[in-house]
Amino acid sequence: MLLVADVGNTNTKIGVFDGERLLVSWRLTSRREQTADEYGIFFGTLLRTRGIQPSDLHGVALSNVVPPVQQTLERMCEEYFGHAPYSVEPGVNTRMPLAVEAPREVGADRYVDAFAATARYGAPVIVIDFGTATTFNCVNARGEFIGGAIAPGLATSVEALVARAARLYRVELVRPKEAIGRSTVTNLQSGAIYGYAGLVDGLVERMRAEMGGTTRVIATGGHAGLLADVARCIEQVDEHLRLEGLRRLWDEANPSGRVVDRR
Repeated sequence: MLLVADVGNTNTKIGVFDGERLLVSWRLTSRREQTADEYGIFFGTLLRTRGIQPSDLHGVALSNVVPPVQQTLERMCEEYFGHAPYSVEPGVNTRMPLAVEAPREVGADRYVDAFAATARYGAPVIVIDFGTATTFNCVNARGEFIGGAIAPGLATSVEALVARAARLYRVELVRPKEAIGRSTVTNLQSGAIYGYAGLVDGLVERMRAEMGGTTRVIATGGHAGLLADVARCIEQVDEHLRLEGLRRLWDEANPSGRVVDRR
């Protein structure tokens, strides 16, 4: 079995694969202050609730965009799961061509999204990841990652607005029945959901034109489902795209299926 972990600024998503099949996954709150022991005990407890023992794992794959916790995660993997992890490092241990000005500046999360979408859906493709930030990740017809865009995330945008406007307050992020809000709550919801959908559709329209026309658009991330029926450009939501990408990358790094040396 393979343990995969995607560490983001807001959430950490982990999963366990048995071959190509995702057995189980969890979405957790990312905590930068946790120690390797705390991570190890917590992850181990989650696995055991599903009948999975640390000794069942033959490897660990990581995607991490929070540099301060990288060493902590590596130590956790070695001490609690017996494996040095495979960590995605764009421009260092990856094979998809990065046709951008600074390949090593590409986030591991963006690379995994682009790689997984290309492998699963083909190129050209645009992957929109709705997280703390919303990233637009573009792969051209030649299978090259050519960049994209980074926008404030949906929840991040609303939180910033509420923090700066004294008479506004937090509301549930749901799709209102109409674009014209009749109350402060529905005004905020309309601006957040329909307004953000406009941002997504407008940006994708420009990107498609620059990429030569027809390009598939795949959505993933925590708020993908909320925008799927509102942003017209989204063709499909793939909830576990990042985890699938980590599995595929680990398989490529270990073509013989050999077990990573135990520590």
